[in-house]
Amino acid sequence: MDKELFEKGLAKRKATLGAEYVEKNLATADAFTAPFQEAMTAWCWGFGWGDEVIDVKTRSMMNLSMIGALGKMTEWEIHCRGAITNGVSAEEIRAIIHVVAIYCGVPQGLECFRVARKVLEENDMI
Repeated sequence: MDKELFEKGLAKRKATLGAEYVEKNLATADAFTAPFQEAMTAWCWGFGWGDEVIDVKTRSMMNLSMIGALGKMTEWEIHCRGAITNGVSAEEIRAIIHVVAIYCGVPQGLECFRVARKVLEENDMI
């Protein structure tokens, strides 16, 4: 593993998802899951999020669209929180969900709205 890429990714991951969340994930990793946590931190967060060509707000919006399309709602909830951290507004989240519903189906849009409502209420945004 590239230690420099891991450290860069760790900083990006903590900035978006919160240090407490990230440190808990790393601390609870065991011999079975630790290699994945390390690789994902270096690759997704160091290489992907570390590329400054796309700003973090836009990247968060892209992630909500893609993860919503995949229907991975646990990850969507985590990234919805991160998107708020990165400056994505409730109105922008609503517009993203509209696109997910148009291209992936109304049931998937409804799932995104259900999770978004929870996250937005937690953040006193609705």
